[in-house]
Amino acid sequence: MADILALVLPFFGLILIGFVVAKLKHQTAETLGWLNVFIIYVALPALFFKLVSRTPIEDLAQVDFIAADLFGTYLVFALAFLIGRYIRRNRFDECVIQGFGGAYGNIGYMGPGLGLLAFGDQAAVPVALIVCFENALHFMVAPAMMAIAGDERRPAHQLVLEVVKKVATHPFIVATALGFIVAALRLEVPVAALRLVDYLAQAAAPCALFAMGVTLALRPLKRIPVEIGYLVPIKLVVHPMLIWITLSLAGSFKPVWIQAAVLLAALPTATNVFVLGQQYGVWQERASATILITTVISVFSVSALLFAITNGLLPPDLFP
Repeated sequence: MADILALVLPFFGLILIGFVVAKLKHQTAETLGWLNVFIIYVALPALFFKLVSRTPIEDLAQVDFIAADLFGTYLVFALAFLIGRYIRRNRFDECVIQGFGGAYGNIGYMGPGLGLLAFGDQAAVPVALIVCFENALHFMVAPAMMAIAGDERRPAHQLVLEVVKKVATHPFIVATALGFIVAALRLEVPVAALRLVDYLAQAAAPCALFAMGVTLALRPLKRIPVEIGYLVPIKLVVHPMLIWITLSLAGSFKPVWIQAAVLLAALPTATNVFVLGQQYGVWQERASATILITTVISVFSVSALLFAITNGLLPPDLFP
């Protein structure tokens, strides 16, 4: 248990430090601008490039792994969406954001740091694949579903072009693609460039977690929405369980790949869910509450999951 606390407390401590500093300094959200730019466009892409470029290409070509992960994640999306639509009787566009509240984990900011701390460099490739492919699919599904809801009023060809551009130019995906190329061609990256990438990659997790804490502090919880009653267990319990089941059924993967995927699925709701709600002018306050509450509870749920994994209580494959 001491090992789990030593792993989790410093990690979530960075979020707490960001939260406390934001409360003490009373800065506006705009002050995070350049830090977020550094995290999204420089530090995290450097980390993804580093992880992927140093991996044998045969380990990167795991199509069945990423397909199973995406299938499990979108089963969760469908569950949260359908509850909102047919039990809560919410509007279609509200249910779309609610679906992401249950299925879109904070894999970009929290995934690489926690995954590598928990499982070491062996988890680098599954973490990078999950972050890139899940983000890419979310970028496609969100505008497509909002177009169905009627909140996207642009012509279809403009919408498709924007989605393609967003996916093709996202820094996470570009960095991972470059890493694939380096790994496939076995290119030698100059030592000076490698050192620069290493410095940037080391800054990714601390900066991302600090920024996340600040962001949470700047979005105070005004009320607890009814949806929290089922979104919290869906995100923090059902999502990792479904990923565990789908990966166990899909094939024979390395234990650390399954464990890393389950851990990433157990992460709290991503701050991007609030950004989506803000973009479409729907479900913003409830998205903010979902992010805050799942993040607080995940301190305990993620700790419990890591304890179960490290003590052999959660076998990596349900059907060995």
